Order: sequence, then structure tokens, then C-alpha cells
Amino acid sequence: MTWTNTRPELQAASTGTSVSDAAIEALVHANHADPFAVLGAHEVAPGEWEVRALLPGTRSVSVIGRHDDGVLAEMELVHREGFYIGRLSANEKPRYRLKASTAGHDWIALDPYAFDSTISDEEIAAIRDGGDGRLPKVLGAHHVEIDSTDGFRFAVWAPSARRVSLVGDFNGWDGRRYPMRLHRSGGVWEIFIPGLMPGDRYKYEIQGPDGTVIPLKADPLAFAAEHPPATASVLRKSEKLEWTDGGWMKTRMEGDKRKLPMAIYECHLGSWARVPDESNRYLTYRELADRLIPYVKDLGFTHIELLPITEYPFDGSWGYQPVSLFAPTSRFGTPEDFAFFIDAAHNAGIGVLLDWVPGHFPNDPHGLANFDGSHLYEHADPRQGFHQDWGTHIYNYGREEVSAFLVANARFWLEEYHLDGLRVDAVASMLYLDYSRKPGEWVPNRHGGNENLEAISFLQRANAVAYGTDPGIFTVAEESTAWPGVSAPTYAGGLGFGFKWNMGWMHDTLHYMQEDPVNRRHHHHHMTFGLVYAFSENYVLPLSHDEVVHGKGSILGRMPGDRWQRFANLRAYYGFMWAHPGKKLLFMGGEFGQEREWNHDISLDWHLTEDALHSGVQRLVRDLNRVYRMSPALHERDCEETGFEWIVSDDADHSVLGWLRKGEDESTIAVIACNFTPIPREGYRLGVPFPGLYEEVLNTDAQLYGGSNVGNLGGVEADEVPCHGRPYSILVTLPPLSTVYFQRR
Repeated sequence: MTWTNTRPELQAASTGTSVSDAAIEALVHANHADPFAVLGAHEVAPGEWEVRALLPGTRSVSVIGRHDDGVLAEMELVHREGFYIGRLSANEKPRYRLKASTAGHDWIALDPYAFDSTISDEEIAAIRDGGDGRLPKVLGAHHVEIDSTDGFRFAVWAPSARRVSLVGDFNGWDGRRYPMRLHRSGGVWEIFIPGLMPGDRYKYEIQGPDGTVIPLKADPLAFAAEHPPATASVLRKSEKLEWTDGGWMKTRMEGDKRKLPMAIYECHLGSWARVPDESNRYLTYRELADRLIPYVKDLGFTHIELLPITEYPFDGSWGYQPVSLFAPTSRFGTPEDFAFFIDAAHNAGIGVLLDWVPGHFPNDPHGLANFDGSHLYEHADPRQGFHQDWGTHIYNYGREEVSAFLVANARFWLEEYHLDGLRVDAVASMLYLDYSRKPGEWVPNRHGGNENLEAISFLQRANAVAYGTDPGIFTVAEESTAWPGVSAPTYAGGLGFGFKWNMGWMHDTLHYMQEDPVNRRHHHHHMTFGLVYAFSENYVLPLSHDEVVHGKGSILGRMPGDRWQRFANLRAYYGFMWAHPGKKLLFMGGEFGQEREWNHDISLDWHLTEDALHSGVQRLVRDLNRVYRMSPALHERDCEETGFEWIVSDDADHSVLGWLRKGEDESTIAVIACNFTPIPREGYRLGVPFPGLYEEVLNTDAQLYGGSNVGNLGGVEADEVPCHGRPYSILVTLPPLSTVYFQRR
């Protein structure tokens, strides 16, 4: 072999090699379990070094200096698949680059196998924690500087794999090029690649325990991803996001969330509005910041709740089958664009919640399923690890690393993107081992019960970490059963959520409203039963996306009667909801009475707002939010039994309901009355606790909302006439199909 050397301190080395033919064969066939033991610079005798490289497709390779192009050694091709060895002498480990010639061009690059590991055993141990925030700083792809060299360090947990290789645009997606180093103590594979740039695409090629190379996997800790249907992970430089929401972040720490007004606008970003003139494209995060946020603020909502935006492959899942849990979906822009949206919301005084999905994940081949050739993230037993209803896998919450992965993900969204809370999807499916399963299709817990003890511990831990990260945030459970203590603190044995969706209230009241008014007397209990348990949890009253899909039609479409009556029923129902104890949530389109069922592929029917009845509903929702926000009686004791008193709950024959809402100041009261028939009720007497003027502050039958304008001429004076067990009473007119709010002045 001939070689040149422009550095006098480097002398010629011997021509022998310590690499066995078996090791070379294993490398060139991507079967070697420890590539760093072979590749890179290795001292084979005192002062004698071999630089070894596997560069398929190259014609010749030289070892050159780190900072100049002087040739240190010409490399010998020792295997036709591109395995080279260069020999040189040096007193210490050489610092070098590789210069290669291919059929098309020459290139010079630093050798990834010239760099030592940068992950400590302590950091690897962090992947079993998750709560301390280190996991997403250890795993994933991170822009780092090593030995004065910029590049990206990759680390992935795959303990059952025989071999893991980094593949991407930068190496022709060739799994032979960048096999990774295994840290056996934690099952973490790692490599540092110099010179990669933000925006480069990558995946992992994994050889499973049986030797099978499984489909390429996206990075579970990817911080950005390709626009679906493309599935690669995308490099993102880990720079601090730019924030201007310091005032909001400080203010949100103040006050008890249970006592503050909370009206949530639930939104699917992909169908709130589209751009028809540009192939029906999505709005970007920045366009949504300019349009959605002012709209929500104008309507008086306090929060936006986003259907899941963690990267997901299938539009029809609405985001509830995510693949890259640490990456905002690229459908609407970059992670920086998403941060811009959050920042804009905060500067407008709007909080942002994210629907978070730790209950299941899809079986897409590039996702978490069978990740390293084993059931790594999911239970192996399908009776524990597979949702038959949704065709998705269930996380193995009992595995430390899996629980830590999910807990770290919750903390990541709250910290990295300043989110104000997480609404956790499908909690009931997590809590019950027999959820939607027949006898014999589930495995009891160690006590013989149907409670998923590992999921319970995970949820308690996730909530504890979330609130420990920032007490200004809150979490919400979508939990559809009577599981006790969902919103009770973990120290009291609860799950630790801040709030729980009141699914029972939603089902009962919608059932009532769908009935023809002539039949409502027989279903009166559906409107009152919710008060039996209204204060057993901290409740959010949801009219969510789930109520306008799968053939259910729209909320307006459920209302009986002719067109005027349908809108009157809807307005009366919203009035009932906003005055009922509990925080409020309304899915987009409901605020203007969307006629058709929600379709995730097209925009809302914004043209409807040009119609008087639809715009009237929109105007009502704006005023409901204003009155709710401005009246302490309507929100301060949303979660306390002392904030509510029935005035009349048993007038089923007239389908009338009346109640008091009280603020923390007992003299701060609101009187609410509902008439769920099309017959006006004049001279209806309601008992009240105090004398004075009771101003009519909201009437869903007002003309500006599209109603018949029957009302109480601005208010009524209390009479010293006892009624309903109270020393005073007011004589009111209840318009047809209406809810009326009176505020004592």
C-alpha cells in the first residue's frame, strides 16, 4: 500500500490489521452489534493507528487533517462493499477527516466514529424518571458541539435490538453507513453526526432480536416531523423559542382555577377555516394567530382547546392517533410557528389547552408499535395491549421507561410551549382493564379486579409532575364513568386532575332537548339529575366534537320544531348551560349554530353567520360569556354546593326550571329561569332571598338574538311575598323556549 504524509510527526504504520474477516463481514452486511469497536481510529500497537471506515459506493478514500487537506494516509479497500483501512503512526489518537471520491463527485467529512460518547450513565438512568425533565434532553436528536465540532447527537431507546442505524438524506438511507453505539445499561443507542443541518430528514433502521430488519422507524423523541403522508422525522435546532408572554405566565399563577370563569372554545385547527382559493389548504399557525385568536377573544372565551396537534399520520383520526408525541404537526407550520400561535394567544389574554393522548397509539409501521422488534411500548398480550374498538395499541404503563416517556411528554408541552393545560383523552379506557371487552378478553389485576393499577399510578404521577412543573396550569380528564376522585388531589387518593368533563350532564340534557316540548314533562329529570352529583368533582360541561360526528348531526340539528323553534331551543339550552354550575366548553361551529355535522376535511360554514338566526346565536354566545365572566355569582362557586340553590325544580308540567347562583359574597346572587315550552309564562312567581331590583341581564328570547322579544322590561322589583321558602319573590314573564338571567342590583 502507498500513502503520503504531510505531517512529520506522523510516521508510516505496519500493513497488518487487527480486524477479523468476520467483523468486517458483519459490518458490511449491517449485522455488527458494536460498530464503534471496529470503525474509527484504533491503536493497534504502541503509536500505531488504524483508521477504519465503511463507505459503500466510494471509489477511493483518504485520511486528511482535521483543519487542512494534507493527506495523512491513503486508505486501502479491504472489502468490495466499501470497508477501508488507513494506517498511520501518532503519539495520540489522530484528529482527522475523510476525503472520498464517488462516481459523481468528491466530498470531505468528519468521521462520526472519531467521536467518543457524550451520554453519561446518569443521563441514561434518567429515561426511567421522566418527571425531572431530562428525558427529552437525553433521547432524540439534539444540536450539540463536540470537540469544537457542530452536529447532531442522536439517541434512541431500543433495548431488544441487535443493531440500530441512523438513516436519512445525508447517507442515502443506507443502514450500513451509520450503525449506532449501544449503552447496554439502559438499552440506549447513540451516535453523533457532524455537519448535519436543521431540516434534514432521518429515521432509524432497526434489526430486531431475531435478526429481522423491521420497517424504518420515526424517532419517538423527534421534535419535528414531515408533513403527512410523509413519515420521516426532521432535525430541529434546539434553540430557545422566542416568547413575549411573561405577563401572562405570571398572571396565570394567580387565583384558584375552580373560582375563575372558564369558557373553552374547542377547536380542530385543520377545519376551523381553510383557504378555498388555494386548493382548500390549511391555515398556518401564524394565519390562525391572526384570525382565530381575535375571533375567540371577541366572543369572550377564556381558553382555546386544541384537538391533538402532536404529529399524527391520518387526518381522519383528528389527531387522536399520534405517532410523534414531541412534535407539533407540520400541517400548519414549524415548531417555531406553533410557539408564535401560543404566544399570540397569551398576549391576547387567551389560554391554550392541548388534547393529550396517553391512552393509546396507532399501529403505523413507522410508529411505536413493535418498535425494536419487541413489544417495547405496548403490552405483549393483546388482552392488555390492544384496543379492539380503535385498532390501536395500549401503552404498558407498568414499564418504567414507558411511563417516564409519557410523563416527560406531558411536562415537555407545558414547559417547552407554555401550554396552560392538558385535557387527557379517553381516561376511562385507561382505568378499566375490561373497558369495551367481553368476559375472557381481559386480564384481571393482581387483586382480581378490573382496575388498571399501573394506569392509575401513571395518571397520578403525570398530574403531580404537571402541577409541580407549573402550578399555574391545570389538567382535565375526559372520563365517562363514575370513577371516584378523578379531580381529587393525589394525596387524598384521587387521580389528581384539576377538572373532569361532565359526560353524564351532556348526555342527559341533550336527550331532553331532543324531545318535542309536548313530551318534555316526561323527561324533566334529565335536566335536574345532574345537580345530584354536580359537586362530586370539579366539572367542565362539554358540548364537544364527539357530539357532532358519527351520524349524530349538529347540536342545532338535534333541536325539535320548525326553524324558529330550533334556534329558540338552542339559545335556551345555551342559556341553561352557561348558568349551570361547572365550567363551559363548546366545540367550534356551535357558537353560530352550524347546521351540518362536522367534517374534518372542510372549513366550517362561515357563510351561515350572514343569516340573522345564526348570527343571533353567535351574538348570544358572546353575551353569555360576558355575563358569565362579569358575574361572580355565575362562576366563583362553580365547583361548590353552596353556590347553587333550586328555586323550582319540580314543575315538570310547565317544563320550567328556576335556581339561584351565589358568589362568595352571599348577597351576590343571580336568578335563572328556563321555560322549555313554546308557551309564554306570564306572572310566574319565583322566591328570592333579598328585596330590591332584579335586573334582566340576559334573555335568550331577545330580538337581537333572533327571538320574539318577550321579556320583563329590563327588570322586576321583589315583592314582600314569601314563595318557595324564601321571604321575597319576583313576578316574571318567561318567554317561549327561553332562559332568562336576573341579577340583583
